[in-house]
Amino acid sequence: MSDEEENIKEPLQINIMDAASLTPPSRTINMFGDLDEEKVENICSGLLYLKDTCCDEVLADPDDPEAGTEIIKNPIDFVISTWGGDALGMFAIYDLMRMIREECDINTFAVGKVMSAGVLLLAAGTKGNRRVGKYTRIMMHGLRGGHYGALHSLENEMKETKWLQEQHIKALVAETSMTKRQINTMLNRRVDVYLSAEEAVEMGIADIIV
Repeated sequence: MSDEEENIKEPLQINIMDAASLTPPSRTINMFGDLDEEKVENICSGLLYLKDTCCDEVLADPDDPEAGTEIIKNPIDFVISTWGGDALGMFAIYDLMRMIREECDINTFAVGKVMSAGVLLLAAGTKGNRRVGKYTRIMMHGLRGGHYGALHSLENEMKETKWLQEQHIKALVAETSMTKRQINTMLNRRVDVYLSAEEAVEMGIADIIV
């Protein structure tokens, strides 16, 4: 073998771990801006995916493989900053949250603004894990609808709007420390009711100010 051949070395083999594997995958869903049909679809799809991947099977004792395994449940982080929007879309997300939180904690986090439909979704997080930014503004108001047409159609739409309003109030009573009377008193002002982070915690909409 010539000196030149001896100087040719095999290329250095370095086992570089994929950077993504160095950190756990994100388990965060964001809800920013107005709640519309596309956003509802994305949030619901994300919630279902994270629910199906919330459980990890790990060794009960890493130093003793004979000790068996245990299941660790990873929570879902739901960051909310919204003007509100589609009431029926809100209920779609809310129903999913109610089902999912029985298996997997949902940590809600309000930042900037949480208004209208977003208030129920903030409150629907796992109790004790609902956070609100110190300078976040919370806003509540009654359901709003714009309908036109024949009188009988308007009466039918008004009946549906009243039903949705009643379900919204029932859901808020279930998720917060507010009573039906308290909520009705606020909504009957017929104006947007703004709350501070401190007031949101007092009313049971959130648990922790950050």
